[in-house]
Parts: sequence; C-alpha cells; structure tokens
Amino acid sequence: MGQARAQLLASLAAIYLILAIPHVTGGLTDDLEIMWGNAKVVTDSSGQQAIALTLDRSTSSAFRSKKTCQFCRIDVEIKLVPGNSAGTVTTFYMITEGAWQYHDEIDIEFLGNSTGQPYTMHTNMYARGQGGREKQYKFDFDPTQDYHKYTIIWNKDWILFLVDDKLYRQIKNNQMYGAPYPYYYPMRVYATIWNADDWATQGGRVRTDWSQAPFTAYFRNYRAISCPQYGNNPLCLPGSGWFNQQLDESRKQQMTQVDSNNKIYDYCKDPKRYKNGPPPRECGLN
Repeated sequence: MGQARAQLLASLAAIYLILAIPHVTGGLTDDLEIMWGNAKVVTDSSGQQAIALTLDRSTSSAFRSKKTCQFCRIDVEIKLVPGNSAGTVTTFYMITEGAWQYHDEIDIEFLGNSTGQPYTMHTNMYARGQGGREKQYKFDFDPTQDYHKYTIIWNKDWILFLVDDKLYRQIKNNQMYGAPYPYYYPMRVYATIWNADDWATQGGRVRTDWSQAPFTAYFRNYRAISCPQYGNNPLCLPGSGWFNQQLDESRKQQMTQVDSNNKIYDYCKDPKRYKNGPPPRECGLN
C-alpha cells in the first residue's frame, strides 16, 4: 500500500517539476503548496478558505507543506468524499525525503466505501523502510457531512493520532527493544486523493465506480507546530498539555474506549500475518 503510493508520488512529482506549476498564494497556502492534478484553493460553504483535492479517471491530486519538521504537531480539518467513495483513498501523512527503502512515514489514510458503509481510518508507521504497523478504526460520525480535525503528534518518545482532539492511537518509541521508530530525519506533510481499488475497499473486491466521479475531499485550518528536540517553543515543553512525555488518565481512558468501540484491525492481533513466528516484539510491551 505504502510502496504503491510512493511510486505514484515519485512519478507525479516528476510531472510537477516539469510543468513548474505556480504556487497559489495567501492564507492557507502560506504553509502549503499545490502539487498536481485538480487541486485548488476554494471558499467553502462557511466562507473559509479550503483546498479541494479531486480524483477523476485522468488524474489524482495533492498538496504538501512548504516546510519539513523533525518532531511536531500537525492539525488539519478534512471533509471526506460523500456517497460512493469505494476504491478511493484520501490521505494525510508525513514522510521523509530520500530513498524509499530507508524512508520514515507516519500515515493517516481514509479508505472509501460504498454508499451507506463507513469509511475506515487506516493508520501506519514506517521507520528506515520498516512498516507493517497498521491499525484501523471506524468512526462514530459521518466524516463526509462536515469537517473533522485530524492530528498527528510526533516527538522523540511517541506518536499520537487524534480525531477531534480524542486520542485514537499511540505508538511508543521502543527502539531499545529493537522496534523501528522514526527518530533521525525530518518529514514533510502531504495530502493526496488517489485510486487504490486493487486493495482499499474490502481488499479490492469493490472497485471504483467512475460514474460517481469526480471525487472531492476538502482540507482547511492547517496548522503545524515544530518541536525540535532542543527547541524552546512553550507549546512543546513538558507540561504544555499536549506535548508532554506522559499521557494523563483522561487520554488513557480515551484510547481504551476507542480500542473497545472503534478499532477494527490491529496488526499485533492478526494471526494470518504470523503463521511462521511471533508478532513484532513491541506487541508484547505495555
């Protein structure tokens, strides 16, 4: 899944460089730049500036952050594709720049579905090319009817995934136990929409219905706060509330509740993946 997207990014990035697409300016795009496809800045129904990413038969679309960060909090509000979105994937993720086989990546991918069936929020992490840390979640709301805030927090000790400020997942830095963790290199933020009907919906059994195209997702209120390891931004210091080194009881309870009510896949608990050996060591750690 990640490698397919990487190949897509590489080929389309080459087109982006050849065409020298001009950057839009002002507001939201002070921090973001359009990359390719039918991506454009619009004014949504509430009067706010948003970036619309559209997928049709001829092209996907994408934007990215103008800056990289090494340890940071990234927030964005997203309104996903309504109706029959089967086969489509809308993404919000961070990735290092360089050779794919050694890349780091922190993923949120929204796997579309047939009308009336819920989206799946697919989360994953790569470190030095090692991935396969997938967990998936369903929502208690319809993510196509309004905007919802999605957050990635990445520091030297853990990665957090939040939805509307509710903690869904934590990935701890267990490098001391041999588990991979993205630690040494900065990442850039990307958002894309693309066709992945060979795997995205029910394992590829439900294909994209192109009669429903174009498929459009909207992004607004992007915020990035960089928290380098030796920085002094007050929002990044221990005790700041969201970037400290321990989860309070409220956050722990949120994650327990999500695990019980919303989690639909956990790589640690998939017996098909580990027929010939035990799961990764971090699966047995608290």
